[in-house]
Parts: sequence; structure tokens; C-alpha cells
Amino acid sequence: MFPKLDPLLHSELRLAVMSILADVTSADFTFLKKQTGATSGNLSVQIDKLAAAGYITVEKGFKGKMPCTTCTITPEGMEAFQGYVNALKDYLPL
Repeated sequence: MFPKLDPLLHSELRLAVMSILADVTSADFTFLKKQTGATSGNLSVQIDKLAAAGYITVEKGFKGKMPCTTCTITPEGMEAFQGYVNALKDYLPL
């Protein structure tokens, strides 16, 4: 029997965001948008879903006069991401 995959992380864009955040201290919205190739609207919705689940924190501020949104993975988010990756390995013939 295969382990259950976290449906929140099973989305391509949310998984990409979590993969990026697992490898950096934090990332701003512009960086995440460039790395994922997502539209602003779609990325914003997926970030909100990850934040609502407690997987990431979102800080809104300014760089000079420009608004800046910065995302950071939480310990719970890192645990969920690592659990997802480990569960996914059971699906792969290695």
C-alpha cells in the first residue's frame, strides 16, 4: 500500500514554492514568480493556501517605496515537505 500524499503539496505550483523555500532562508514574491513562471494572481492564491496551512509565513513590507512580500518556510512546513518527499519515494521504483 502506498502512503498518502499531502494534497496541499501535490499541486505543482505549491510544491515548487515549497521546494524553493526549503533551500533558502526566505524569498520575495518577485523571486518566486520568476523561478516558478507563475502569474502574480495564481502565485498569490497558492501562497495564501500555504500560509493558511501554517507551512509558510508571509511578511509584507516595503523596499523603499515598493511593496515587498517575503515568504519563509516554517518548521511545520519543512516537516510536511520532507514527509511528502519521503512518501513520494515509495511511489518510485529505485
